[in-house]
Amino acid sequence: MSAAVSTSAARRSSTPPPSGDRWGRVLRSEWTKFRTVRGWMIGLLSALALCATFTFLVANGSHEGGCFGPPSASGPNSPGSDCYTGHPFVPTGPSGEAVADSYQFVDRPLTGNGTLTARVTSLTGLISTNPRNEAPSLANTRPGLAAWAKAGLMITPSTRQGSPYAAVMTTPGHGIRFQHDYTHDEPGQPGSVSASGPRWLRLTRFGDTVTGYDSLGGGRWTEVGSTRLAALPATVDVGLFVTSPVTYDGAPSQATAILDHVTLNGHPGVSGWGSHPIGNDPRNYYPTLGAGSYQRVGDLFRLTGSGDIAAAVALAGGDTASTCLLLGLSVALIALIVVAAMFITGEYRRGLIRTTFTATPHRRHVLAAKALVIGTITFAIGALGAAVGVPLGNHLLASNGNYVFPASTLTIGRIILGSGALVALTAVAVLALGTILRRSAGAVTAGIIVFIVPYLIGSMSGDGAGTWLFRFTPAAGFSVLGILPRSATVSYPYTFANGYYPVSPLAGLAVLCLYTAGALGVAALLVTRRDA
Repeated sequence: MSAAVSTSAARRSSTPPPSGDRWGRVLRSEWTKFRTVRGWMIGLLSALALCATFTFLVANGSHEGGCFGPPSASGPNSPGSDCYTGHPFVPTGPSGEAVADSYQFVDRPLTGNGTLTARVTSLTGLISTNPRNEAPSLANTRPGLAAWAKAGLMITPSTRQGSPYAAVMTTPGHGIRFQHDYTHDEPGQPGSVSASGPRWLRLTRFGDTVTGYDSLGGGRWTEVGSTRLAALPATVDVGLFVTSPVTYDGAPSQATAILDHVTLNGHPGVSGWGSHPIGNDPRNYYPTLGAGSYQRVGDLFRLTGSGDIAAAVALAGGDTASTCLLLGLSVALIALIVVAAMFITGEYRRGLIRTTFTATPHRRHVLAAKALVIGTITFAIGALGAAVGVPLGNHLLASNGNYVFPASTLTIGRIILGSGALVALTAVAVLALGTILRRSAGAVTAGIIVFIVPYLIGSMSGDGAGTWLFRFTPAAGFSVLGILPRSATVSYPYTFANGYYPVSPLAGLAVLCLYTAGALGVAALLVTRRDA
């Protein structure tokens, strides 16, 4: 009886534990190895300190100053001077985003619901021929229209820059559009205004809902778009507007629109119209071509304006905290590359890898556990570094008089999590390089060459090499730090030289994932085929 019990116990003890238990033990073992090596823990803390230090140095060394508007003999900021030192004024939209908001507005109050209708019979313009480093002047222009020049009807609760609005408009290059709150755009009928083809526009308000319509002949109306402007007051400003942005190559422009058949709630010849040149201030960074103007002869309204009503992109100038974080994160990444390489090459150097593989014959389990441990730890370090660096950089930039380009909470969260992912993927890839090369110096050198050098070369290169490197090499992962917005309604060269990464944050991480997966695949193949 006792012999049978002993035999049964021996069988139970020799039975291998479930695979889940084996994996858990391997994972705990690798975590214990990492946390008990003082040098690796010091390396993590050093990476975090380096990230904060270099972010601080870059942000603290940035000081902005300059003259906005043509200087006068009386000097900057003096009475009567158009020269203002410091950073430019950039309006903030309803959602906290930077916006361009300059236009000529002819408006009157509207209480309650109502409908404004008008016909646009002409849209002409001028484009500056001045060199880009000179003040815009009407004396140096040529006839022409920017593709996103706009003329039409608008409803807004206030003429203060950055206020909510809804507008239906005609454009030379993009047909009829319904736009609201600077970042929302819906297309209507294609085509531009001509003498033989005027465009009819209509804007209605019903409660908080504003709807735009267009018509080719003023008889049959087609809805272009509709939106709800939250908390729209009982009395709003409604009227006609015109504006014209800079061209793709940065030349300021001006547009002149002629509108007639203007009716409010079906009544022509309504009185009480007033003219407001919105954003006509030399402190605005967004360049304009001359001041706006307004003339009325009977039922005919002639408006001239310059500027734009849209999201502000790089034209708003200024700095971003992610730019300061970029150097800090790159330096921290070098320290983490050393730690990630040592996590595997240290065992090869001391011969302890044989003991590890004897205890865990499934070598790929060991590699996977090490990858999970180093990836999780470095993700936390990268995310924490960004969480500290972004507010630190913003504070220092603003304290030094810089204009800080605003970013939404969602964008900041993406930068923080993306920084963690960038660091974690790089660390896992370097761990794989260490498994392949088995030498600390070789793995660290290879990691720096593959994951750091392309970023350094790309950041110092122009659009050609820089665009290629930030699109096809691991440097693409740094696109998670991009903060400048793009807008389909703003003609602007969104190039690497202008601060825009050539790929989206998600696409950049996908490129880095491919490199990491490739390195892990080769490491997993070699670790099972070579002797320990």
